[in-house]
Amino acid sequence: MRRLLAATLAAGVLALGAGCATAPPPAAAGADAAAAAPKPAPKTDPWENWNRKVFAFNDAVDSAVIRPAATFYANVVPSFMRTGVTNFFGNFADAWSAVNNLLQLKLADTGQDVARVSTNTLFGLGGLIDVATVAGIDSQREDFGQTLGRWGVKPGPYVVWPLFGPSTLRDSVALPVDRYWGPALAFADTNTQIILASLGLLNERANLLPTSRMLDDMALDKYVFVRDAYLQRRRSLVYDGNEPDDEDDDFEADPEPPAEAASAPAAPASAASTPDR
Repeated sequence: MRRLLAATLAAGVLALGAGCATAPPPAAAGADAAAAAPKPAPKTDPWENWNRKVFAFNDAVDSAVIRPAATFYANVVPSFMRTGVTNFFGNFADAWSAVNNLLQLKLADTGQDVARVSTNTLFGLGGLIDVATVAGIDSQREDFGQTLGRWGVKPGPYVVWPLFGPSTLRDSVALPVDRYWGPALAFADTNTQIILASLGLLNERANLLPTSRMLDDMALDKYVFVRDAYLQRRRSLVYDGNEPDDEDDDFEADPEPPAEAASAPAAPASAASTPDR
C-alpha cells in the first residue's frame, strides 16, 4: 500500500503536465503506413499482460474486502486515534529510514532521522504524537529499494504483485526487507504481529480513501496511470528529486521498427518521360 501511496502522490503532477492530446494526422500511403503500426510494448513493462491481470485481481479484492473494511474503520475510529496510529507506524518507518540513509552515506539525513525518532519516542508517547514535525525535524523517508538504486542497481522491469501492488524488479528484491521492518519486530507473539500488521494495512488504506475515489472518477486507464506515476515517483525518490538528464538507468520504449522499403520498383527513367517530338 505504501507503493500505491507513492504512485498516487505523483498523479496530480502527471495529470497537469499531460495537457490536451491532439489526434495525429492520418498516415500516408506506402512507406509512411509503417509509422501507423502499433508501437512495441515499452521496455519498462514487458510483462504487461500478466501485470494487468494482477492489477485487476488486486482491484477486485480491494473493492470487495479491503476498501469496505477501511471505510468502516475510518467511520468508526475517531480521526485523532487514526492520526496516532499513522504516527506510531511512521515512527518505525523513520527508524528504518535512518538505517537506509546511513547505508547511502547521507549522514546529515541520518542524524535528522535519529533525532526525529528520539524526539517522537521520548516526548510523543512512543511515537503516537508527532512532536518532531512541530519542532521542525522533518522526515527523510528512504527504503531499501532506494538504497539499492543509490548504489547503481537499475530498476528493471515493472511488475505488479498480488496484494502488494506495483513494484519493479529492484524494489521486489527490497520488498521483503522493507516489509520486515515494523512494530511487529518488537513482539515475539505471532498473534500480536498479525494484529499489528493488519492494523497498519487497514490504517494506510483508510488514509488513501480520498485519493482512490478521485482515481476511480477519472476517465482514464487506471493501470497505465498508476504504472507511470509509480515509476516516475520512484525515480524521483532515488535521485532525491534531482534526476540526471541521461536515461541510462531507465527502461525506455523500444524504438519503432524501421519502415520497410517500398516493394514496388521505381519506374524506369525512359517511362518517366515522353520522347521529344
